[in-house]
Amino acid sequence: MTPSYSPSSELLRDVTRWQNKALIGGLVLLAASIVGAFFDPNEFFQSYLLGFLIWLGLALGSMALVMLQYLTGGAWGVVTRRPLESASKTLPLLAVLFIPILLAIPRLYDWSHADRVARDPIMSHRAAYMNVPFFVIRAIAYFGIWIAFAYFLNRWSRREDEIGDQHVPLGRLAAPGLIVYVFTITFAAVDWAESLQDHWYSTMWGFLFVASQGISAVCLGILCLTILSRREPFAGAITPRHLHDMGKLLLMFVMLWAYFAFAQLLIVWSGNLPDEISFFIPRLATSWGWIGGALIVFQFFVPFLLLLSRPLKRNAILLSSVVVLLLCMRWVDLFWIVMPDFYTSGLRFHWLNLSVPLALGGIWTAVFLRNLKRAPLLPLGAPNLQAALQHGRH
Repeated sequence: MTPSYSPSSELLRDVTRWQNKALIGGLVLLAASIVGAFFDPNEFFQSYLLGFLIWLGLALGSMALVMLQYLTGGAWGVVTRRPLESASKTLPLLAVLFIPILLAIPRLYDWSHADRVARDPIMSHRAAYMNVPFFVIRAIAYFGIWIAFAYFLNRWSRREDEIGDQHVPLGRLAAPGLIVYVFTITFAAVDWAESLQDHWYSTMWGFLFVASQGISAVCLGILCLTILSRREPFAGAITPRHLHDMGKLLLMFVMLWAYFAFAQLLIVWSGNLPDEISFFIPRLATSWGWIGGALIVFQFFVPFLLLLSRPLKRNAILLSSVVVLLLCMRWVDLFWIVMPDFYTSGLRFHWLNLSVPLALGGIWTAVFLRNLKRAPLLPLGAPNLQAALQHGRH
């Protein structure tokens, strides 16, 4: 008889306790951040955009990773599917959390001010696309598409569990879904992050966000495997080979991010056009350059060298240490992307830059954990479930 792999009562108590702590911590930090907003509203909304992009990346990267697994059939995807699906189901929450960004458009984006647009030929040329009504319409479309894909992926996955229907078209949804994901996140990243600068553009921008969100999602999967593998009924399902596979996948995304980041710098710097280098000048010619250097060292070189080790990738504690480093660097990366557009003269840190992302993270984590405990921890109807569970045992 196949085990149910539903969360045990002990695990449910643990998850509920973590959920409550995350929610309380998130609400407390949010309340403190709102108080800070009365004293510095611009800093609050800039930090809010930073935090939103971090947690959106976790949700979208998880959804994309689920779709990738449906196409590849790897054992790593079977054991991480439920946590990644739970993360993708937070997209409705993120749609609600996007509302403050819509309200803060005049504080964040110069192109929303008609007088500034009228004085700038390039902004005037872009005005047909970069204007508030069309910006809002596109945002609604992005979230509508993402939520629809997440809904059907999760619904059909549960149907596969319930009836064992091997003809559920998950693979057929995943193939176009990945293509749509790449296009929509590219346009969304341009709208929400690239347009913070009036004249900046990059053909690598969307690919950078795809790679970054892949790093975030794989890190989430590894952390969930590490924690859940210590508790029944999941304890006997995870082998070092599963962690090894996830470690290799993480190494791939780290290298992919580094390739895209270097390609963007190389293309822009070799062209040396004023509109293109406007992104890098404040980030490399001022004290912001220290953040860029930290990204090179701690989001590429250190993880890259550590993840080359086979024993490290098979050790849950050591691999999780690399994961924690990379998750911290995701905040640093987006801090480096967002904040220099507002403070071009040099590095500036405000406590809201940390409290607001942590507040949103507490709320997001609480919803994620609520989703996680509502389903079996493994996809019982997956056709390759038994092969995935035996992965690395022979």
